[in-house]
Amino acid sequence: MIDGAWACVRPLLPTRTDFTPMRRQPRRDLLAGVTVAIVALPLALGFGISSGLGAAAGLATAVIAGTLAALFGGSNLQVSGPTGAMTVVLVPIVHQYGRSGVLTVGLLAGVLLIALAVAGAGRYMRYVPAPVVEGFTLGIACVIALQQVPAALGVPTPKGDKVVGVALRAVEEFARHPRWAAVGVAAGVAAVMLVGARRRPTIPFSLLGVAFVTVLAEAVHLDVRRIGSLPAALPAPTLGFLDPSMLISLLTPAVAVAALAALESLLSAAVADAMSVNQQHDPDRELFGQGLANLAVPLFGGVPATAAIARTAVNVRAGAYSRLAALTHAVVLAVVVLVAAPLVARIPLAALAGVLLATATRMVEVGSVRAMARATRGDGVVLALTAIATLALDLVMAVILGLAVTAVLALRSVAMNARLVEVSLTEDLPGDHRGEERALLAEHIIAYRLDGPLFFAAAHRFLLELTGTADVSVIILRMSRVTTIDATGALVLRDAIEKLEHRKITVLVSGIRTDHHRPLDALGVITRLRHDGRVFATTPEAIAFARIRLHDAGLLPAALTLDPAGNG
Repeated sequence: MIDGAWACVRPLLPTRTDFTPMRRQPRRDLLAGVTVAIVALPLALGFGISSGLGAAAGLATAVIAGTLAALFGGSNLQVSGPTGAMTVVLVPIVHQYGRSGVLTVGLLAGVLLIALAVAGAGRYMRYVPAPVVEGFTLGIACVIALQQVPAALGVPTPKGDKVVGVALRAVEEFARHPRWAAVGVAAGVAAVMLVGARRRPTIPFSLLGVAFVTVLAEAVHLDVRRIGSLPAALPAPTLGFLDPSMLISLLTPAVAVAALAALESLLSAAVADAMSVNQQHDPDRELFGQGLANLAVPLFGGVPATAAIARTAVNVRAGAYSRLAALTHAVVLAVVVLVAAPLVARIPLAALAGVLLATATRMVEVGSVRAMARATRGDGVVLALTAIATLALDLVMAVILGLAVTAVLALRSVAMNARLVEVSLTEDLPGDHRGEERALLAEHIIAYRLDGPLFFAAAHRFLLELTGTADVSVIILRMSRVTTIDATGALVLRDAIEKLEHRKITVLVSGIRTDHHRPLDALGVITRLRHDGRVFATTPEAIAFARIRLHDAGLLPAALTLDPAGNG
């Protein structure tokens, strides 16, 4: 048993080849890591505060998760830590279960991610449709922006777990007691980031903006709320938060957190592959690394983590070559915790709100959204529904809804494209048959070619078309072009054959593919036909049999029969 478990886990563990690239271009990696840390610092603080666990939790997550995911993950360029998408999921958990509930959820999510990795589930995440991802991203951006409204307006965060309602109540509070200093700080930082990123994308305007307004706030004694005191070191690991009696009730939110961590991490890894040359992530190892990170982070009081698309993109653009860059990012943030905690404590909350507002704005690529919405009507519907569900429900439900609608639209498309085609009897036959012969045969025999899949989405449409056939003696079902048959399709086919035979129409079948015999035989669709010799390998053989049958019944002159090879 131990050997079996080790055999499952061993492929997920790092090897020497994963760390060999760290020695090749260390200067590039160190510079990229420092660059990412500068960008990540205000984001880690902001997302920690937005989650409800505080700035210290955000920093702990960035350090611990950043280290473990870099060491054990499946991508050489991935950067992990607290993210806006995860914050969106955590806020209602904080309201319902408190800080210990969030930490327990993170622990459970880590276990689930490791289980997904061992089960090899990572490869299936690539099948999430692009409209779902685009709508998911758009919805997250809206939620992140709405979450920052209270801090940007300088008002205490109203109670509630629905971001739209919380934002509206914050606006009402601001209208009663305006706090223009906070608005100015948030707007200033956001403007610096958005304008600066367009002109000089390589400069970390987020940190520069936060540093400037912090110095300004201290110099002129602005009346704005600050982050407050931070610990000067990471807390000692502990499981004191764990309450075994809560595990069952927290399993559902843990599934949501694990699903989101898997989705966002693998999307981020795919983005890193696309931005780099000769890089290819291992999806199962990435899930394993994220699972280990989420197992460890709660022990240090951190929030559940995932890979961060924005920070990963910065890492790639800064020239990262190996895992050393992500490790450097984590080390730099750890140094900040140890050395600069008193300075960080003086940062205005409104400044971090400005950083996150700008981040949310930059998450939305208007051109991409517009193109996706215009691609097809179905893509536009899926994108809009996913985005709206993200706002109204939660992220995981939004993705599930988007996938469900996509599946329904795909099945509808397949069903509409599945065809039942009437074809000439003499198609595929050698020789030149006279028009009179074809006209006579057409009065007695019809051959149908089944094109495409015969499964539950298209089967009943097929039944209606087929059983509507009239004034024929023999129907030949040509099945060589059937691509898929499921149980529903097989049962509908059996029903159609029985209805036709009830009307005294002889049914012949030809060209059944080898892999389609199993569902047809299992459900007894062609058992009787095969027993009666009415299943043929080729259509010419079926036509020859039909002509002989009609001749024996006195419906076809002997001169028009074909030999079994179809060479009449």
